[in-house]
Amino acid sequence: MSDELRTILLEQVDRLLADTVSPALLRGLEQGIWPGALWAEMEGLGLTLALVPDAMGGAGLGWDDAAALWQVLGRHAAPVPLAESMAAAGILAAAGITPPVGLLGLVVPGEAGLPWGRRAGHLVAAGGDSVTLHQPAAAQEGRGAVSRLPFDRSTPGPQVAAAPMPATLGPDAALLAGALIHAAQMAGALEAVLDMSVDYATTRKQFGRPIGGFQAVQQLLAQAAGEVAAAGVAAAQAGRSAARRGLAGAEFEIASAKVVCGEAAGRVAAIAHQVHAAMGFTDEHALHLHTRRLWTWRDACGAERAWARRIGTAALARGGAMLWPDLTARDEGAAA
Repeated sequence: MSDELRTILLEQVDRLLADTVSPALLRGLEQGIWPGALWAEMEGLGLTLALVPDAMGGAGLGWDDAAALWQVLGRHAAPVPLAESMAAAGILAAAGITPPVGLLGLVVPGEAGLPWGRRAGHLVAAGGDSVTLHQPAAAQEGRGAVSRLPFDRSTPGPQVAAAPMPATLGPDAALLAGALIHAAQMAGALEAVLDMSVDYATTRKQFGRPIGGFQAVQQLLAQAAGEVAAAGVAAAQAGRSAARRGLAGAEFEIASAKVVCGEAAGRVAAIAHQVHAAMGFTDEHALHLHTRRLWTWRDACGAERAWARRIGTAALARGGAMLWPDLTARDEGAAA
């Protein structure tokens, strides 16, 4: 997708979410209220099939476009499981299986459940040497301990279709897609948390002036801004690498993004709550609606330690002499 078209798409989605998503809607999600009108809008825009090629009825976006879209979604606290459904449809299409309409659940090995698994019309399993499409068995409804969002144990039921795993996706396709999703959504949510903190610091007065005028607060916000910028760059680079090399070829960038965004999530959330003091934890304030999601996404599909270990293991296997060549070869002009 051209830069101009991507900008138009992202702005359209951002406006839709800004007009629709409110603290009341986010609190309703935590009570199990499905945002049906918003999901219908997303389907109407063709976003659920955005990663599916034109020939299969989709929009033909790349993983880089998807990561940018997921960042916008994270900025608004990801009120619908659009990212997971998009990735599941894209994986099916890459394997030559035409995705069915409706919400798709992406089964990630090692994950205890699926966001809004109770609403999924089909489940997609992508690991090892095959991609399979299933009808869902009865979902065991649950909630995330920190996010409080619906997080259901959904077991794949009867198999509907199957295909060999494409080499571009690799045996860890679902895990890599999940890590990319959560890195991008964290990058977006971090932007929202920083904006809230800056706004609060410029309006909350103490000793007769805004707290943002105190050097200690300014230093905290500057540190947060640096973390947010690094997370955005890491998520964008992971998306670009996946678009050029496929999920399997982008493992290093996706792993790096999950580490960078996860560490930023911890630091920026701590700074934001320090700036807001006790106000950020009250039910009336919107800050915790984003920071609790950040803490959840940080652990989802592997926390920083797991991905850092994976990067280190791969580097050791290649040998010290290959470390610098491997790093410097992964530039924007590298062949897919």
